[in-house]
Amino acid sequence: MKARGAVLNRRGAYQAPIENWTELAVGETVEVMRHAKVVTRGTVEEVSLSGNVMWIVPPGPAGRHLCLKSDGVIVRRG
Repeated sequence: MKARGAVLNRRGAYQAPIENWTELAVGETVEVMRHAKVVTRGTVEEVSLSGNVMWIVPPGPAGRHLCLKSDGVIVRRG
């Protein structure tokens, strides 16, 4: 059995914010947050070369979402 602290630290590291969006791969599942609330979840469709713009496709027929780093959103793997 693992120590409780080790499990909590690993979980927290997995949900750490992604500062450099160019590290994200196409098809990776992410959550976009603003003001500590999840705005959208989905898979990465495209990330700009600069890492300042990202398109996310949410599950279902909703279409895709444009995320701009300048909007102050936080992206984390999810």
